Amino acid sequence: MIMEKKNRKPNPYTEVAASSQHICISAHKARRVIDQIRGRSYEETLMILELMPYRACYDILKLVYSAAANANHNKGFNETSLIISKAEVNEGTTVKKLKPRARGRSYPIRRSTCHITIVLKDISVDEQLERAKRAKRKK
Repeated sequence: MIMEKKNRKPNPYTEVAASSQHICISAHKARRVIDQIRGRSYEETLMILELMPYRACYDILKLVYSAAANANHNKGFNETSLIISKAEVNEGTTVKKLKPRARGRSYPIRRSTCHITIVLKDISVDEQLERAKRAKRKK
């Protein structure tokens, strides 16, 4: 079976990405939060993340703020027209430690980390590009 390589680079005209690596939380716990915000608008995402009771929300909220700042500063996008087009969580490296126990023994502790990537898409610019493509096809 041949696996196709996914296009991981965002569209440079309409999308802006932000990623954070080696976050000290398991990928499973971070995915629980990411699944709730995927495909939603920027403002709705902020409200959801502030009200959810999970520890991963703080790190994801900082990343969403960073992606919006990138969109505003680098591309000049308006925050009201941004949606989360892609949000993915991948497993990172596992930090291995030893916990000292009685009688000279030690127990291993494995601390999992994850990498989070958020891609914001400006729907107003995307609509303009679609209109231009349609006009080109009609000619």
